[in-house]
Amino acid sequence: MKVSTKLASGILGGVLFLYAFGAYAFTGQELAGEAKISIAQARITALRAYPGSITDEELEKEKGGSGLRYSFDIKKGGVSHEVGVDARTGAVLENSIEGNHAD
Repeated sequence: MKVSTKLASGILGGVLFLYAFGAYAFTGQELAGEAKISIAQARITALRAYPGSITDEELEKEKGGSGLRYSFDIKKGGVSHEVGVDARTGAVLENSIEGNHAD
């Protein structure tokens, strides 16, 4: 079976992207032992919920869901969203506009 160069490059790029992001420390990292999903998995979920560029990320204890969530600020164009992902179930708990674009 022959894999196309474009597909292989895309897969390699994705792996390198996740590896590079995983090397960064994040706020709340000390809570990671309580999480059932990794921050890399949560990033993928958050970017599926709101595609863009992650500008901030943290793991925090907060009401709702299991009580432990990854929180991502994601910017696309001039709009920023906060996307919350449950750190134990992987469910999207929040996907809302932030800043001066919020109602």
